[in-house]
Amino acid sequence: MASIGRNAPCPCGSGRKYKRCCALKAGKTSWGSRIVISVVALMLLGGAVYMLTSLNEGSDTIRPGRVWSDEHGHWH
Repeated sequence: MASIGRNAPCPCGSGRKYKRCCALKAGKTSWGSRIVISVVALMLLGGAVYMLTSLNEGSDTIRPGRVWSDEHGHWH
């Protein structure tokens, strides 16, 4: 099948140029895909926030044999 030129009449029959009609619709993402992408992005963001907030959870408990270093600001 031959490609449609940008200035050719749109094959949908609207009478408009292809670049002003269906060429704009071809590049858009469907609503379903947008929702799936948004949900996945929110899950990844939530996981990253959870990981970052749980990094310091264990710092309150002192394990045997550990010594606090004021010079370095962490447990050895």
